[in-house]
Amino acid sequence: MTDFKQISKDAKEAKAFMNRLDTDRKNEVLRKVALNLEADMDEILKANDKDIKKAVEANMNEGRMDRLKLTEARVKAMAEGVRQVSELPDPVGRILDEYTHANGMKITKVTTPFGVVGIIYENRPNVTADAWALTFKAGNVVILKGASDAMESNIAISECIKKTLRDCGVDENEIILIKDTDRAVTTEFMKQKSFVDVLIPRGSAGLIKSVVENSLIPVIETGSGNCHIYIDEDFNEDYALDIIYNAKTQRIGVCNAAESLVVHKNARKKLLPAIEKKLAEKHVEIRADESSIGFLVGGVPATEEDFYKEYLDYILSVKTVDNIDEAIAHINEHSTGHSECIISNNKENIDKFLKEIDSACVYANVSTRFSDGFEFGLGAEIGISTQKLHARGPMGLNELTTYKYIISGNGQVRP
Repeated sequence: MTDFKQISKDAKEAKAFMNRLDTDRKNEVLRKVALNLEADMDEILKANDKDIKKAVEANMNEGRMDRLKLTEARVKAMAEGVRQVSELPDPVGRILDEYTHANGMKITKVTTPFGVVGIIYENRPNVTADAWALTFKAGNVVILKGASDAMESNIAISECIKKTLRDCGVDENEIILIKDTDRAVTTEFMKQKSFVDVLIPRGSAGLIKSVVENSLIPVIETGSGNCHIYIDEDFNEDYALDIIYNAKTQRIGVCNAAESLVVHKNARKKLLPAIEKKLAEKHVEIRADESSIGFLVGGVPATEEDFYKEYLDYILSVKTVDNIDEAIAHINEHSTGHSECIISNNKENIDKFLKEIDSACVYANVSTRFSDGFEFGLGAEIGISTQKLHARGPMGLNELTTYKYIISGNGQVRP
């Protein structure tokens, strides 16, 4: 059983150490970790092969398997993400506000690390490296609780990081991986508010719901992605097809993949047969409402539940609407608040959509697949926050800090 008393002791000591690290030292460590991830690639891929073998034996679906699988390119991308974080400005110690009180004392609002960040995530081993790089640069200790499906991969990646920390003279307990796969351990982890400052879940809607409802630690909620694309009455057919195809099929097991297509009734005849033909290249099943299905050859009737689903599979729901107001209402009702897109040539409708859609990322004529910290120039990301307090959208370095007030004077007392 995991010894949380020992983890608490180790995390607190590492937290004190991290408070003494300056920017140059942090960047040096990040660069060396990036190099070592590439140097240890064979070991990491061998560990991942063990996870993949178990997943195949368990008949894991294609979307989850895609999240789990590491390749040479993906390990290189992990290393590049770490390297990019080393090149970003240090988020700690930024002055957010500064002013002088009438009595002469100076008040400064300055960014500071959270301290100890807990992350519970599912079978995406790249999160191990991404989460570490960001929390480390932001001056935090990180405690990771990954899925059993990816345990061999997570161990290999975290050991590579720990080895580098030791070599650099940094407290190796800055990263702590909980290896116990018992669900009771996850439940117990969520109760450790005495030393964990914030908890971030990353994974399925079920995982996020469980953490939000059961954690005693403050939670930053990263959401599942029921992402929508709305095709307006006046649209560019050429890039509409490209955007939908990319958003739906480039990677099906990610939270920024499109799951639902909303179509203006006057665009159905032109769009739906063309998109059905295009998506057939990837054998995408289209689940359509009554007003859409007649324009499809192989459409399957959609249920109301389909419009709420994050499939993470080669499945797309389709809904016909009479106008943009109905499209906005439908999306705001069924969305998880992640990423939505309008494809339109009508500036007025684009502006209306961008203003009224209540999601973290809203696009005009661009694939939803760009909802990503790396693509937004944040380096790696800790997740996509779909809540509205503290952080929203791709969470990078700045979202892994809080702030404090520093007050200095020369003997002032309150009258």
